[in-house]
Amino acid sequence: MSVLVVDVGTTGLRAAVVRPDATIVGFTYEPLPPTSPFAGLVEFDGVAMRDAVLRVAHAALAVGGPVRAVGITAQRASTIVWDSRDGTPVAPGLGWQDLRTVGECIRWKQERNLVFAPNQTATKLEWLRKNVEAARSPFARAGTVDTWVAAVLSNFSVHATDSSNAAVTGLADHAALARHEWSTDIVQALDIDPAMLPRIVPTIGVVGQAHALPGAPPIAALVGDQQSSLVGQGGIVAGAAKATFGTGGMLDVYAGTATPKHLARTKNGTFPIVVYSQGDTLHWGSEAIMLTAGSNVEWLVNDLGVLPDAQASDAIAATVESSDGVVYVPALIGLATPHWDYGARGTLLGLTRGTTRAHVVRAVLEGIAHRGADLLDATERDTGLHVERLKVDGGMSRNVVFTQALADATCRPVDICRETEATTLGAAFLAGVAVGVWNTLDEATSLVAPLRTVEPQSAAAASNISRAQWHEAVHRSRGWIPALSALDF
Repeated sequence: MSVLVVDVGTTGLRAAVVRPDATIVGFTYEPLPPTSPFAGLVEFDGVAMRDAVLRVAHAALAVGGPVRAVGITAQRASTIVWDSRDGTPVAPGLGWQDLRTVGECIRWKQERNLVFAPNQTATKLEWLRKNVEAARSPFARAGTVDTWVAAVLSNFSVHATDSSNAAVTGLADHAALARHEWSTDIVQALDIDPAMLPRIVPTIGVVGQAHALPGAPPIAALVGDQQSSLVGQGGIVAGAAKATFGTGGMLDVYAGTATPKHLARTKNGTFPIVVYSQGDTLHWGSEAIMLTAGSNVEWLVNDLGVLPDAQASDAIAATVESSDGVVYVPALIGLATPHWDYGARGTLLGLTRGTTRAHVVRAVLEGIAHRGADLLDATERDTGLHVERLKVDGGMSRNVVFTQALADATCRPVDICRETEATTLGAAFLAGVAVGVWNTLDEATSLVAPLRTVEPQSAAAASNISRAQWHEAVHRSRGWIPALSALDF
């Protein structure tokens, strides 16, 4: 029997039914963009998310038929608080991109040597408790988006998150995660009532019933979206890596079951993550982050007006053999891995009187590809693992010029995922293993094969910018806004 997956991203949500042969049916999508009432604030409507989750889930089931289990995958660290008596959110949810707690992050580091990033749950929940009276009620319950979706689908009988989501909240250290617990010291320091936090459960395993859906199928997996994408592309052996290029970019690699020494950012700007957990065993990995990927193409469309739509970037870039020396650093809101320079800014270098629209478009695609190579370099240095080939999904994975530039910049074969969003497959595999649709995760992921493979072209070296030129361009983009560049989380 099949598995229903509900996948809630940053700007929209989807549901689909995955068959035992890994084919996907009943795919249903609804846009649900966050709002930004003021610069730096990013909020989402929990009620609108609840209603949309139920609509897409019912629509997928109407096509896909009965399912044996439900898997939930979602954006990570976004935070919501609701009243347990009626399931009503007490305030807008705070999106992971929300920066209202930058000051608190700085204060905690200076005063208590506690390191939080504003994109983590910890200071978001602290802010909600300080500023919303109902969030301090004994009836208040809190969670990340996976927790909220599980609560909605179970008619609020489930209040849980899994270790892959808990690990990026800032509320649990590696020792606590090994026990599937929150860090008592951190929770107490932030004055958070432990009773409002969800229980931490293994990624693979039944946590309750989806009473809001026909047949009340078991909810059998909760998992973070990036980890789900890694699993969905078969990344469950040491050194297996995937990169997702959507609005932003994430590169994740599977490392194994050895527990890292800490969860803080490492020397080359990557972070340890829990890929998934099964029983008492945590499977670890590492994550590298690109703040802007596809949003650079959207900039060409919506702000510069040089493209009619994002899809046109491929064909227009292909009209020239190279960027003719033009280099673009995609740092519209700063640089993450490996630099973590919030004051870096987008930089366009090498312009001449002969530079055309096509050269600039190609330079933007190649710049995103070089940032992908930066993430891979940092990941290999921090983990000591060698990545033989890179698996790629996300909207940009269908851009031929970009994927070839990525293969050339990384000097690795690039496997293009058959599904634009591999998160659906990953959550299905994890939930399906829990209820016996597949006997093991190895069996499930053996069904995955790439749509195509892009091989690096040595002949491209003469027309592409070198990595040395790239690093010089990045150097020139950095420190443009010194006050922001001085921030360190």
